[in-house]
Amino acid sequence: MKYLSIILLIIIFFATESLCSTEVKLIEAAIDRTEHQITYDGSYHSIPYPNGDVPSNIGVCTDVVIRSYRKVGIDLQQLVHEDMKKNFAKYPSGRIWGLNKPDPNIDHRRVPNLQVFFSRHGTIQRISNKPESYIPGDLVTWMLPGNLPHIGIVTNEYSSTSKNPMIVHNIGRGPELEDMLFDYKITGHYRYLPEEN
Repeated sequence: MKYLSIILLIIIFFATESLCSTEVKLIEAAIDRTEHQITYDGSYHSIPYPNGDVPSNIGVCTDVVIRSYRKVGIDLQQLVHEDMKKNFAKYPSGRIWGLNKPDPNIDHRRVPNLQVFFSRHGTIQRISNKPESYIPGDLVTWMLPGNLPHIGIVTNEYSSTSKNPMIVHNIGRGPELEDMLFDYKITGHYRYLPEEN
């Protein structure tokens, strides 16, 4: 067990040391989200396009991801909408929500749509029960009880007890930095770090 801990720490050190500028900024932006007082609210809002956002005092798990990427110059609202306009049938909006066309007010705020987008434009990573498989900047999706999809960002901070990478997410109490990677069934593991726009 002692050797495993040492190996894990070495992997963590090199993974953190090799982070690119966009990864570092994304992680900093995600951790910064935990400083904001956010009421959990996933209600539908008409928002500007592109670079639209719901009121800054509300949000859900996807808004943590959207706002973190915005800080590094990546507008997921626009990117998801543009991809859905060209490839609507590849997204679950028709099957899950009964939609017949993209909606830039909400599509990017739905975990299943983000899963398709990150699968198409990022890289799908193997789902693993090993903490070292999840590197800072990765995105993880889970299925919560009640079949509720969830998403969070892997950070470069690690739990002192479990040694798991800490996750920034909003599960209902506002954005938090938490050791929860293996608390729920993982349904997706992605890497999406394009060059800054």
